[in-house]
Amino acid sequence: MRANPSSSPAPSRRRAASARRRKQRVLRRRRQVFGVGLVAVLTVIGGAVYKLTGDSAGTPTGAATTQARAVPAAESPAAATTPPPAEPATPTPAPTPVVEGKGRGTFTTVQANGPVVGKGETLRKYKVEVEDGIGIDAATAAKQVQNILSDKRSWTTDGKNSFQLVASGSYDFTVKIASPEVVDKICATAGLDTGGEVNCDVDRQVMVNVKRWNTGSPKFSGPIEEYRALIINHEVGHRIGRNHLGCPGPGQPAPAMMQQIYGLEGCVSNAWPYTEAGKYLSGPARP
Repeated sequence: MRANPSSSPAPSRRRAASARRRKQRVLRRRRQVFGVGLVAVLTVIGGAVYKLTGDSAGTPTGAATTQARAVPAAESPAAATTPPPAEPATPTPAPTPVVEGKGRGTFTTVQANGPVVGKGETLRKYKVEVEDGIGIDAATAAKQVQNILSDKRSWTTDGKNSFQLVASGSYDFTVKIASPEVVDKICATAGLDTGGEVNCDVDRQVMVNVKRWNTGSPKFSGPIEEYRALIINHEVGHRIGRNHLGCPGPGQPAPAMMQQIYGLEGCVSNAWPYTEAGKYLSGPARP
């Protein structure tokens, strides 16, 4: 059935349309308010999460973890370019002096002649001989002996004796460097017991034990060159008539004629009969 146009309620339609518009506006305002509130809530929650999970400076945990991650040694640039610290060098120990136990019993005479040293009226010529097979270079040994007897602290300072190295002809004595066995054998001809350890002066022979020549003495504080000087000065001292002496007093230099290998009696080690100033280093007489 068709409605009669004359009776259509036009005002009613307008009122209905206006009501719909009002309703739509209310819904839009509600949606806007809800959206703003939601953003505010999310902002508050995000800030709380930020504070709970960030580091003390406000850095998020993820960033802090990235910064604090330990770099493995293989990835570290310093490890790749910096060599490890070098270990401290181990000091090389001083070589142990060679001590030859047994020679051949034969000797090589050094073929060398030296100048006269000293101004004493008594010229004492000497030869240097080294037993074969004991590992001592004869020429070097002769030079060392010559230097010792040429030193102004040696016996030339007494004003009575002078010395000269010779290879042949007449001579006053021979300096022989030999194995302990040979030294013992030759020293025993004069009734001396050297026990494989010490030196002696017998029958125009200054016998030098190669063990002492190479190693010195545990009682002597000083380099091996000084102990060699003591050996020569002591035994040559016997050659020119000097006898044994004792320590003159605690802290004083031990006389060259003291048997220092047996102890210093409070003296200090010394290899020379005279001081640099020409004073003779004496002490009480000993057998």
